[in-house]
Amino acid sequence: MTSAQLLKNPPEESVFGAQLSHRMASTVSAVPRAVLGPSPPTPGVWPPLDFALGSLACCAACVFTNPLEVVKTRLQLQGELRARGSYQRHYRGALQALWVVGRTDGLRGLQKGLSVGLMYQGVMNGVRLGSYSYCEALGITSFHGGSLLSGAGAGALGAFISSPAYLVKTHLQAQTVEAIAVGHQHNHRGVSDAFVTIYRRDGLVGLWRGVNGAVPRVMVGSAAQLATFTSAKEWVSHSQWFSPNSWLIALIAAMISGVVVAISMTPFDVISTRLYNQPVDEFRKGRLYHGFSDCLLKVCQAEGLLGLYKGMGPVFLRLAPHTMLSMLFWDLMRQHTVKDNQSQGRS
Repeated sequence: MTSAQLLKNPPEESVFGAQLSHRMASTVSAVPRAVLGPSPPTPGVWPPLDFALGSLACCAACVFTNPLEVVKTRLQLQGELRARGSYQRHYRGALQALWVVGRTDGLRGLQKGLSVGLMYQGVMNGVRLGSYSYCEALGITSFHGGSLLSGAGAGALGAFISSPAYLVKTHLQAQTVEAIAVGHQHNHRGVSDAFVTIYRRDGLVGLWRGVNGAVPRVMVGSAAQLATFTSAKEWVSHSQWFSPNSWLIALIAAMISGVVVAISMTPFDVISTRLYNQPVDEFRKGRLYHGFSDCLLKVCQAEGLLGLYKGMGPVFLRLAPHTMLSMLFWDLMRQHTVKDNQSQGRS
């Protein structure tokens, strides 16, 4: 199969990682075919470059979806450990929150934490793509349930390594003027100041505060995407509502996947945000929560089960376009790279 054919008919196993991971499996041709089965197609893009393109694509998507990440963080921190109706609601939904933030903080306020968010996306997805592809190369994903386990494991590793960036991103996106402030205000002066302040106060371990909420969050999100996006895309394709290469197929699949991921991941997202943003005492311990299970119980007791679904609207509104933009940017960059390689080969 040529590179052009590969790009026209990419393997469809996951939202982010599996498209390149099938091509990565050819790098382990020394392993007996009886173990891994038939050899996959020859890669059209150098695998390390493909990882970089995937990370870059996710960063490009982040530029457009970061405002939704800002309002999601605010909604999840609003009314922290307080019963419904006992606190002032500054934010009443995704669209109203976008308007409030834009009116109060300006357009720059809607892009708070963007630079460190790009850092998080690059590291997170680079590690996740590479780890998932390595699992594919070893043949782990060929076993029953191997794809889900590989996706969850790759997501967990990516979440752990990129946790300091997500910590700072949460702090910065929660910061605002007192009139619309929610949650604890860390009052960092910028990204570098945040990293330095956290390190000086809590040491190196402090940069990984809240990771016990981030790892299950990304594991659940990755597994849900792997389980639903491919199935939804195949169902829409077989329904023959659109032409085989229509971008509407991926859009509808991303929206269906977004609903499932939003429902399954939002409780973990809320807990992760709370653990990351909570203040610490002089003993470097969290003042509000002692860990994942403690946060889960306290939120349910004080805010009810619906408290675990705060910010689900922005979560869903962000997932579908982020997935679509990531896939679109990735495919365009890969096609351009393959064309360049082909033209260089002819010359």
